[in-house]
Amino acid sequence: MRVPQFDLRAQTEKLGPELLEALRQVLYSGAYVQGAPIEELQKAMAAFFSAPQAVACSSGTDALLVSLMALDVGPGDEVITTPFSFFATLGVVLRLGAKPVLVDIDEPTFNIDPKLIEAAITPKTKAFVPVHLYGQCADMEPILALSKKYSIPVIEDCAQSLGATYPFSKGTAGKAAVGKAGAMGELGCISFYPSKNLGALGDAGMVLSTDDALGKKVAMLRNHGQSERYIHPLVGGNFRMDGFQAAVLNVKLKYLDGWIARRQQIATRYGEALTQLGVLAKGVVLPARVYQGKTGDTMDHVFHQYVIRAQDRNELKATLESKGVGCGIYYPVPFHHQPCWTSRYGTSWSFPQTEKAAAECLALPIYPELSDEQVDIVATSIAEHYSIQS
Repeated sequence: MRVPQFDLRAQTEKLGPELLEALRQVLYSGAYVQGAPIEELQKAMAAFFSAPQAVACSSGTDALLVSLMALDVGPGDEVITTPFSFFATLGVVLRLGAKPVLVDIDEPTFNIDPKLIEAAITPKTKAFVPVHLYGQCADMEPILALSKKYSIPVIEDCAQSLGATYPFSKGTAGKAAVGKAGAMGELGCISFYPSKNLGALGDAGMVLSTDDALGKKVAMLRNHGQSERYIHPLVGGNFRMDGFQAAVLNVKLKYLDGWIARRQQIATRYGEALTQLGVLAKGVVLPARVYQGKTGDTMDHVFHQYVIRAQDRNELKATLESKGVGCGIYYPVPFHHQPCWTSRYGTSWSFPQTEKAAAECLALPIYPELSDEQVDIVATSIAEHYSIQS
């Protein structure tokens, strides 16, 4: 049985009638840009995150870009972030003429190591951009403490972590016991790329704001800096979401909790099967579900990706693909090895944990429609690679 890494058609087929009806309504309404579906989605997402404001925009990348613009990031400014993420996290900073300051990752989670951030802060630091990679939050409590200490705002890149939660220590001032990815810093950026846990039928994104004034500024910037028709106090851009994508997301949002629960079930099954098959003795490392709170709560990983580590990653990938099992590498080339980085900042950079992750990480198939039988096939195929008899 072939096991694809993703199967977007399976979800679309199940929701076909609902999606077609939602698209039909937009088609005949004539409201293709902005309009009622956008307002409905923004209201629903603000409620989902308990955030004062949610601003729909054209992509996750543009969500990051307009968030940095709202903080007036530009030439001469520095933005602290991770070297291990999708390129958009780096690209938006460079696009504004600012300097990315990279901080190595924490080995178990693949997320930025908060213990290394303070040493990277300078008078030019304008923002922190932690990435909640693969569906698990970065360690936000110390990051937010640094944000408060140095008055540096936080933009959460939660493109892969919609629905993830983070447990704060008991008594953390101004914070609920559990925070939601995207609603802990000043701004949170969501991607609705089709393969995400909540995916559109094309590019779409959203900015969440816990600061009402900042959220209103984002809303202006995503529409050419316009405050009212033909009045432009700011110079923004065209970062608007179209009504068709909003209509699709409004249909899908009500299924999100169930889809996340299924991803977590699949992750548990992978963990149990791979452990029982003995592949951990061969050096395979399973995704960490890190406890970081003191209230009895645990980190809620939503498993946008199920990423294992293997020292022979490339050979394992080749074996799986030869057996019809889809898999991927996120991400093989860290930011400090990208040509657009080295041409600006040279090659004398070393982020050991990032480089180790780039050499070892492998994403296995995971999506809500994946069957238990397919999960077992993947696990058995990994065991067979290591000549383990199931």
